[in-house]
Amino acid sequence: MDLVVPVKNLDRAKSRLRGAVPGGADAHRDLVLAVVLDTVTAALAASVVRRLLVVCEDARVVAALAGTGAEVVDERGLPGLNAALEFGARALRQADPGAVVGAMQADLPALRPEDLDAAVAEAQGRRAFVADRPGTGTTLLLGAPGAPLHPRFGPGSAAAHGTGAVRVGDRLAHLRCDVDTPGDLRLAADLGLGARTARLAGATCRVR
Repeated sequence: MDLVVPVKNLDRAKSRLRGAVPGGADAHRDLVLAVVLDTVTAALAASVVRRLLVVCEDARVVAALAGTGAEVVDERGLPGLNAALEFGARALRQADPGAVVGAMQADLPALRPEDLDAAVAEAQGRRAFVADRPGTGTTLLLGAPGAPLHPRFGPGSAAAHGTGAVRVGDRLAHLRCDVDTPGDLRLAADLGLGARTARLAGATCRVR
């Protein structure tokens, strides 16, 4: 599977997480970047992931991901999350038009590689999605082999993706725990944060 992960400009990303760690704007940017790095690192360790392409709009993200094994493109001016995902999917399909291409959110600091493997196995090659913890959003979307991705992320995306896609991964708590608020971060810490996020979120966080 080839995976697209979108990342906003760090100064605009995760506004509802502001204040989750002390230190003002600089600390907030560091936290967002730590979450991205932990998410990408865990995804790259999954056995099902062949390529991972980060589509971002921030040179700081490009620099931070150097050496991780992720491919990164700094593409400015795309009109939103779904456009960034479509851009990434097209780029990946140029090398292998018949591949399975997936889209994953960049805010899963408790992600475990084995949960990503399990979700793809459950999909069995079908178009599929994993809902977020409340069940209304989407953390992972999988296209069928060679088929268009057609991402519909945004409010109510689980219902939107549920039209024409099977829901998988309901028991995969680490894959479903996206982080938008300080409360989400605490829940992710209970599951076990990646090392970078745990260092910033506090010594009480249980590192994965």
